Formats: sequence, structure tokens, C-alpha cells
Amino acid sequence: MAASKPPPGGRQIAVIGAGSCGAAEAELAFRVGELLAAAGQVLLCGGLGGVMTAAARGARARGGVNIGIVPGPGRGQANPYIVHEIVTNLGHCRNFVIIHSADGVIALPGAEGTLAEIAIARKLGKPLVAVGPCWEFLPG
Repeated sequence: MAASKPPPGGRQIAVIGAGSCGAAEAELAFRVGELLAAAGQVLLCGGLGGVMTAAARGARARGGVNIGIVPGPGRGQANPYIVHEIVTNLGHCRNFVIIHSADGVIALPGAEGTLAEIAIARKLGKPLVAVGPCWEFLPG
């Protein structure tokens, strides 16, 4: 059951996107991370590179909290901007953990992994904001 008000410490917002990205996508992700931190929200991500690194860096730059839900079996795989690392040893299945743990989702440019997370978010009825030209086919 979804909470009707934010829990203490803010809502958990998943920022999803490419594991490697160019400068424009990294700048966008950094800004999203900054804005989430400024709004007192907790940033969730996959904890690795690309969009995940840039968003976590943006959140940290504004003193925010972020959580990296990583795919492998041990600690120390998250990018250096992650505040809290959750180890899953689930590989791509960690995408379910990320989306189930989120109160809302922001989809930045990405590929198949991001598309899978978008599908999970839509199936669960999670609030979803898709940013970037690669997601214009999504209804609504």
C-alpha cells in the first residue's frame, strides 16, 4: 500500500537511465540530482556509471541523500558519489528492487535496461516522468 504522505526524510525517487552517457545527458542527470536534493527527496538509482553517477553527483553536490541499488555480490561496486549502497547480487533483476522501492520515477535517456524499468513502473502504477527525446513514444 502506498503512503499518502512522504515518510520522514522525503520520498524515494528513482532516477533511471543509461549506464554510459554523453556530456548532455550527464548534465541533465546532474541537474535532476541537484533538484531532488534541494527538494529534500532521496535519490534511488542503480549505483553504477553514466546517468547514475551524474545524478548521484548532483544530489551530493546539494547535500542530498542517494541510494545505489547495485547488481553484484559485494560492496564497493557503486560509483564514488553514492551515499548508501544496497547490494543485491541480482544482476538486471535489481531493476525490480529499484522501481518497487521508489515513490516515483524519472526516466532519463537510456536503452533496454531503462525501458525495462519504465515498463515495471507503468505496470505498478508508479508516477513516471520521462525526460528526453528517446521516450516520446510513451503515452502520457
